[in-house]
Amino acid sequence: MNRTDRLMGILLELQARGELRAEDLAGTFEVSVRTIYRDVEALCETGVPVVATPGKGYRLMDGYFLPPLSFTADEAALLILGGTLVRDRVDPLLRRAAEEALRKLAGVLPAERRAEMERRRQGLLFASLAGPPDDRRLALARHAIEEQRVARLLYHAFGRERAEPREVEPIRLVHLGDAWFLAAYCRLRQDARLFRLDRIDDLDVLDERYAPGPRHAMAGRTGRDLAAFPEARVRFDGDVLRWVRERQPFTLLREERDAEGPVFVYALRDERELLPWLLSWGRGVEVLGPDSLREALREEAAAMLARLERPTSRDRALEPAQPIPAS
Repeated sequence: MNRTDRLMGILLELQARGELRAEDLAGTFEVSVRTIYRDVEALCETGVPVVATPGKGYRLMDGYFLPPLSFTADEAALLILGGTLVRDRVDPLLRRAAEEALRKLAGVLPAERRAEMERRRQGLLFASLAGPPDDRRLALARHAIEEQRVARLLYHAFGRERAEPREVEPIRLVHLGDAWFLAAYCRLRQDARLFRLDRIDDLDVLDERYAPGPRHAMAGRTGRDLAAFPEARVRFDGDVLRWVRERQPFTLLREERDAEGPVFVYALRDERELLPWLLSWGRGVEVLGPDSLREALREEAAAMLARLERPTSRDRALEPAQPIPAS
């Protein structure tokens, strides 16, 4: 990064984050603290009102703002593409805000820049296989997060026969793949959990508020949580290996290699969760362990074979009629 870009970056950091120490800025821009001292002095010489407070750091004088930014065609295209991606995956209130932001962004671009931006935007497309999100659940979940209110869910967990009630303390909404999840502290499980929004049969926001604390920290939890489960080791035939890598479930821990080739290691949270995905690869999959998963796969395949060997209603209709025995 050249010095001009770094000076602009320091300005943006101070405007966005308020007060920062020279050490913080040095770490952000990967330069020495002495270099930051010189850069701040240069900003002051150009008329930027940077205030230095001993023991606290630098900040911009109250009321000072940078003039509107100028975007390149690539930058504008990415902002509009990102805004469009968000607009199509949120509830109506945020959808209107996204549309207004996109309209403003397009409006401030010069005509020639707008045409170039549109050309570049057309070269990128984010498509979704899922339908539109459930606006009511998404809006209620977002409201509960913003207000820090407890929510009562009627949640149908994977593989369970019926939905069960849960009281949760919502933390954030997470978009994974083509689905929304509510990250929340579950009072029943006494731990943080991800609740898939389209499995929530009912969602009520309660009057009770909760105070954020350590139990609501979700950063880095997924890897540690998966590591607590038993491991399943699976091998795939070479002719499906490429496609397997494109469609991995999130419980994949790592890919290893032995004398016969790649081995995929999964966190075995629930055999009923992994089994359908394994079955989708037919004869191209081999479960190496544990024995319980091998047996479950064997039983499922045997049940499928037994059903295929049964005559269908069409087969029975085509059977010749049996003669009525003489009395």
